[in-house]
Amino acid sequence: MAATKLYVVYYSLYRHVEIMAREVQRGANSVQDVEATLWQVPETLSNTILQKMNAPAKAADVPEIRPEQLLEADGFLFGFPSRFGVMAAQFKAFFDATNDLWERQALAGKPAGIFWSTGFHGGGQELTALTAITQLAHHGMIFVPLGYTFGSGMFEMNEVKGGSSYGAGTYAADGSREPTELELQQAFYQGKYVAEITKKLKNKPLAS
Repeated sequence: MAATKLYVVYYSLYRHVEIMAREVQRGANSVQDVEATLWQVPETLSNTILQKMNAPAKAADVPEIRPEQLLEADGFLFGFPSRFGVMAAQFKAFFDATNDLWERQALAGKPAGIFWSTGFHGGGQELTALTAITQLAHHGMIFVPLGYTFGSGMFEMNEVKGGSSYGAGTYAADGSREPTELELQQAFYQGKYVAEITKKLKNKPLAS
C-alpha cells in the first residue's frame, strides 16, 4: 500500500507556530503508513524588517513550498499566526498564488486541518480558523475540525490554553510565552486525527 502523504504547511515569525507544527507532524507520523512532511511558506518581509522585529532565523531543516507542490499531498494541516483575526499576510499570499490550482479545482476533495497562534484571548482563537475556512472552501477542500474529540483537554479551565473545536492553537502573549504541554498534546492529537482521516479518504476515495 502506498503511503498517505500529509503536508504540514506553516508560517511562523517567532517560532510559536513552528513548535506547534513539529508536534502536529509527530502526531501524523505516529499513524502507520502515513508520511507527514514539514513545509514553510515564503517570507514576504525583507531581511531588514525582520531584523528590526528581532525575528529569529527560519528553520533551516524545513524547505519552502511552492503552490504546485500541494498536488503531491493527500491531505494538509495549515498553520499560521493570527493578524487581526485572520491568517498572517504571508500565508494569505501563498494561498493567493494558488490560482492555477483553483481554476482546475485540483485540490478538491482533499482533507485539511488548521492550527494557529494568537497574541491574547481577543486575538482570534476561533475567528482566525473561521476566516481561514474560506480558502479551503474555494478550493473544494474538506475542512477537518477537531470537534471535541480531544476529550477532557478541551474543557480545561485551570490554565490558559489555546485551541478550539476548529483545531489546535497557542498563545504567544508578548512573544515570550511558548506552547504549553497541553497545547502541544492537542497539536499532536490533531496531527494524528487528521492523518487517520486522510488515510481513510485515500483508501476509499469519494465517488466521482
